[in-house]
Amino acid sequence: MELEATEQRILDAAEELFYGRGIQSVGMDAIRTASGVPLKRLYQIFPSKNSLVEAYLRRRDARWLRNVAEYVDTSDAPEKRILAVFDWLFLWFNEPDFRGCGFINAFGELGATSQEVAGIAKAHKEAFRRYLADLVAAADAPTSLTEQLVLLAEGAMTMAAISGSPDPARHARDAARVLLSVARASATPLPQQAVASARTPARVSPEGASR
Repeated sequence: MELEATEQRILDAAEELFYGRGIQSVGMDAIRTASGVPLKRLYQIFPSKNSLVEAYLRRRDARWLRNVAEYVDTSDAPEKRILAVFDWLFLWFNEPDFRGCGFINAFGELGATSQEVAGIAKAHKEAFRRYLADLVAAADAPTSLTEQLVLLAEGAMTMAAISGSPDPARHARDAARVLLSVARASATPLPQQAVASARTPARVSPEGASR
């Protein structure tokens, strides 16, 4: 229990500093000071900064995906569940310590030099894509909608971080609603009369045919 509690204290401090300041600008001395854990004990639990970074990202991955799902689960209608993802993003973007997607940030800093960090970031994004794919399938929407929703969500995260405004979540939600409306309209069967008309070639008068 003591080891687990100490580990959580370290991870709490690491997350606050890594996410708030950037991974490369934070050293293990800063983690020691923020966590109150002696440096020797810190290195016993996390032998290197890289191992601490990976643990921070994995914990954040599980919590982030869980929080999205718990919020979406408060909606019953399949299409509302899709839109609820963007409502959750809006709430997240409004948090005072919001600084964009931690996985995009980590990949930008270390993705080119750390296969482990790159792999965790890619796995996180793929898990989010699969989650959206499940929501799309439950709504009986075209599978192609998944990639469109991914782009809307990921773009909103980036724009919200850069602009400092939560509004990109609202704009992305509006776009997602339009895409859902188009998908619903394309899936609606035509009335029988319209189907019959579409199957019957239009008659063209001789005069019209010669023009």
